[in-house]
Amino acid sequence: MSDEVFKVETHGIDPIPDEERHGSAMDLFWLWFGSNLTFTYVINGALAVAFGLSFWQATAVVVVSGLSFFAVSAAGLSGIRTGTATLVISRAAFGVRGNFPAGVLNWVVSIGYTIVNTVVGTLALELILAQTGLADGKPARAIALAITLALTFTVAMWGHATVQFAERWAAYVLAAGFGALLVLVLPGADTSAPSAAPGLSGWSLAFVVMLAGPFSYLPMPADYTRYLPRTTSLKSITWTGALGGFVSSVALGVAGVAAATQTDMTDAVAGAQGLLPGWFQPLFLALVLGGSVTNSIITLYSSSLNLQVLGIPWSRARALGVSAAVTAAGSLAALFLTDFTTSLLSFLSLLIIVFAPWGGVFLADMLLRRCHYDADALHTGSEGAYWYRAGYHPAGMAALLAGMVFAALTCDSALWTGPLVAPLGGADLTLLGSVVSALAYWALARRGVRANVPAAVPAVPAA
Repeated sequence: MSDEVFKVETHGIDPIPDEERHGSAMDLFWLWFGSNLTFTYVINGALAVAFGLSFWQATAVVVVSGLSFFAVSAAGLSGIRTGTATLVISRAAFGVRGNFPAGVLNWVVSIGYTIVNTVVGTLALELILAQTGLADGKPARAIALAITLALTFTVAMWGHATVQFAERWAAYVLAAGFGALLVLVLPGADTSAPSAAPGLSGWSLAFVVMLAGPFSYLPMPADYTRYLPRTTSLKSITWTGALGGFVSSVALGVAGVAAATQTDMTDAVAGAQGLLPGWFQPLFLALVLGGSVTNSIITLYSSSLNLQVLGIPWSRARALGVSAAVTAAGSLAALFLTDFTTSLLSFLSLLIIVFAPWGGVFLADMLLRRCHYDADALHTGSEGAYWYRAGYHPAGMAALLAGMVFAALTCDSALWTGPLVAPLGGADLTLLGSVVSALAYWALARRGVRANVPAAVPAVPAA
């Protein structure tokens, strides 16, 4: 067995042999539940209120947005059939070469969010060290950064089995802590309606903020299903993974909504901390740290597979070392040289112009193929069925471009405002780029993709 807890995983994007597959669908519940017990959702819930929504309106946005984890979890079904990573499977939709740009951007996004989470976790641990008198000032920040990086890198370096193990056990602790946070914050929520209606702009911005996180996961679900046995129920995979992400994101999002109706959440950590009793505040900071680490672990792990997809001829562990070094350098710069965290977040949020349409094409392709792929051809290159025309799939590239154009025209971010935002009353419809690209792909490829379905596919129960 090459996938054991506390042993370095030897597989990367190469197909996982049937004899080495193991685990159950329930593993996905703990993976997505634990990795989404992050303070980011508290911040997002607070932002929904800042956009003018009432408690109940913002809560509705949080709940509806949480349902998007069903799409994220369903995207992992292809991992069962192929035994490989999501960004390998997406070669079927875009072509081997056409898949490359999205692979580069996804690596940037993965590292960017890992840096942001590392910075947030470091600052929380720095406060803990200062408040307990163990260290203060720059020494405290340096120690906090070293600990945060070590926790993240060590687990990700060991690989898939250790990642799942760590996420499960962290989920037990974080769920108890964040559950207590919700109990302490929720009773004081102001549930009265605001004096003015939020308007289309407020609603759309709230949905963009809440859905950006789940959409950023679309290029990675198969990374965590590729080890599951082929006989695993596809329905159970979809439901367990979706419920894991839904429960944690909704619970923390509602906590953020409740907090924002009671206090200024411009500095979300300080704002939420001020609503808590003194005895719970150190525990709250530990929760912020723990949630940052659990989320960073899965993004860093997937980034190592991402580099292999881009053609780096190294093992997964060596590729992860590159991602780890870039993350450490970016975190050092953010914490000690210049504060570029805000600019980084603005840049990452802008990339949804690419990833919403990318997700639409990928999911549409998966549905058209019913998760049936020529697994060998995904790794064959120019000799395989997914080379199409000079390495590009015309239907996939055209649909992606259509979705990106729509998303760019209707995007309202700190770095770019599309020309259709003002005529739409300030509405940000970026996420609908996924719908546009999916429909375009269906129209262009609904006949052609069926020719790539292998003649013989191992039977997999639907339920």
